[in-house]
Amino acid sequence: MTQAFTVANAGSRQIQGGVPHSEHPIGTVLLAMGGRGQPDGEPLLTLKPNAVVRNLVIHYPEQTLSEVVPYPWTIRADGELCQILDLTITNPYRAIDVGTKWNELHLVRNVFACPLNTGVYIDQCTDIGRIENVHFNPNFWTRMALKPGFPGGDIKAYLEQNLVGFKIGKTDWEFISNSFVIFPKIGFHFDDFGHGPGNAVITQSGGDICPVAVRVDRTQGHAGAQFVNGQFMSTVEIGPHNQGPVKFTNCGFWGTAATREQIRHEGPGSLVLSACHFTGWDHAGKGDPCVRSSGGRLLVNGCVFMDEGKQPIILEKGLKAAAISGCAFRREPPVEDRSGADVQLSANTTS
Repeated sequence: MTQAFTVANAGSRQIQGGVPHSEHPIGTVLLAMGGRGQPDGEPLLTLKPNAVVRNLVIHYPEQTLSEVVPYPWTIRADGELCQILDLTITNPYRAIDVGTKWNELHLVRNVFACPLNTGVYIDQCTDIGRIENVHFNPNFWTRMALKPGFPGGDIKAYLEQNLVGFKIGKTDWEFISNSFVIFPKIGFHFDDFGHGPGNAVITQSGGDICPVAVRVDRTQGHAGAQFVNGQFMSTVEIGPHNQGPVKFTNCGFWGTAATREQIRHEGPGSLVLSACHFTGWDHAGKGDPCVRSSGGRLLVNGCVFMDEGKQPIILEKGLKAAAISGCAFRREPPVEDRSGADVQLSANTTS
């Protein structure tokens, strides 16, 4: 039975080779059994300042999909410069915790997993953390070669009801790059989880085939959240309490069968959409717009709304101001304004 471990400074020893995969579990494999039914118990691994964990496969052999049992976090960072590198974690309940304890300068890179509740939790980080090349996909459980294998069942349906891929609280200048989650309930969730809100820059990342790709409840008022070169399927929700700016630049959006709006914007914070393209909203044909804005300020420029005849933008009461320019629409008129706000439209096309 694998119990909890505390890892001190791991020194400078370098381990060569690629990331171990659960389909080809070569090297060290940890079979995690301790903590079953105790989600608030001690993590499987706890990293102290400057500690490193790398080149492992971690598997929970007693976990099933028919009756998912909570376990403690698989790996927790507690202090500065903790590094979590080159891992496959087949079926953790909660995978990577860089939030429960104060930490700075964490590095999470090349981690592949099928988390069942939470993928990465970021909080209490007061100096720039980095999340790089983190990939959450059921394949790391369903294709694994370890015994017992995947027990069968509708993993997609379970994840869409339970999984938050990236849970982001208090963090200063979090950099997230090349990271991905499929089938979550929420892909990226920003909020105040007890230590204040944070800010982050997310590049080359996305949430795929999910009801909510991004949910922004609270971010820092001066910085907010920035997404660049992302892909999202399907909806972005910006809640009524968010103060910080939210920006999407050069991003692609498309829908699932359940998609209504692709952007729902509330609250006092500003939303900026620049050089983005949108398709597949209002799947049911009930007249829902691609972008519905009822709060703060909205700037839309250089975006392409690809669906013929569907309503691109509706502006509602509560909006302070909007500027929409240089966009390509396929409906006339492209903007339905119910807001009574200062709304400026210029240089848009509708053919």
